[in-house]
Amino acid sequence: MAGEMRIVVIGQEAFGGKVLEVLAEQGENIVGAFVPPGREGGRPDPLKAAAEEREIPVFQFRRMRSQEAIDGFKGLDADLGVMAFVTDIVPEDILEAPTMGTIQYHPSLLPRHRGPSSMNWPIIQGETETGLTIFWPDKGLDTGPVLLQKSVEITLDDTLGSLYFNKLFPMGVDAMAEAVRMVANGTAPRLVQDESQATYEGWCRSDDMIIDWNSPITSIYNQVRGSDPSPGAASTYNGKRILLFRGSMTTGPGGNVPGEVTEISDNGFTVAASDGVLKVGRVQPPQSGKVMAPEWSAAVGLRPGDMFGR
Repeated sequence: MAGEMRIVVIGQEAFGGKVLEVLAEQGENIVGAFVPPGREGGRPDPLKAAAEEREIPVFQFRRMRSQEAIDGFKGLDADLGVMAFVTDIVPEDILEAPTMGTIQYHPSLLPRHRGPSSMNWPIIQGETETGLTIFWPDKGLDTGPVLLQKSVEITLDDTLGSLYFNKLFPMGVDAMAEAVRMVANGTAPRLVQDESQATYEGWCRSDDMIIDWNSPITSIYNQVRGSDPSPGAASTYNGKRILLFRGSMTTGPGGNVPGEVTEISDNGFTVAASDGVLKVGRVQPPQSGKVMAPEWSAAVGLRPGDMFGR
């Protein structure tokens, strides 16, 4: 029943804050929130702010593996640990301390796409479906038994940003609340993951997202949208690296050399691939923030016939 379990939320950022809010609205008894320390003078973490607003004790440790953090957690006598966007390694001493265990959100359909960039890779790999998993973490990386899963479509227009903010974030908050209710009701399963279906990818970094303009246009487009807004798909212009965002594609042979600028317009520029063109609406030049593509094009004097990838 709501309110009877002693719950500790471990997490950060908007997702962690929203999970705590929804659990509190659901009538759950949240006895503590563990949040990474913020930067001096920075804005308070949304999870910390949500906890303080409700007079829930906040604990901040540099490392969850520290004895101080472990002792602080155990002192709360939790029945359930709820991990909502955790990037630190949480030791087994904490995972196993609550009487009913610990549950965690992961934005993929485990056992596929284990690892830290599990939303980028399905888009980059051209998949049309992904989802989220609430699972019981163990000492492995995203390997514990599954409590519940929900799937979402990846449309051709989806970027990393739209997939997360429009789909996996709101659905994930609701799924966490549902999972907590299932634990309270004694209906939460522990479904062992099928290791034969497991995939793992590391961090998606712009160094991994360097565009080969000889590739099919669909794979280039998937790279760009799977890296938007972060970390950005990379190319070079005049020997300097540039990150490309807000991509769209047109298929069909254009007769241009892959990497060649084919058109410059009021809302971006297009670059040829082997079997189509990529339109770019936003860029990030070296030592700069993101700017609209027309602004950058005008600043560098971009012209049709100029080459990317050199």
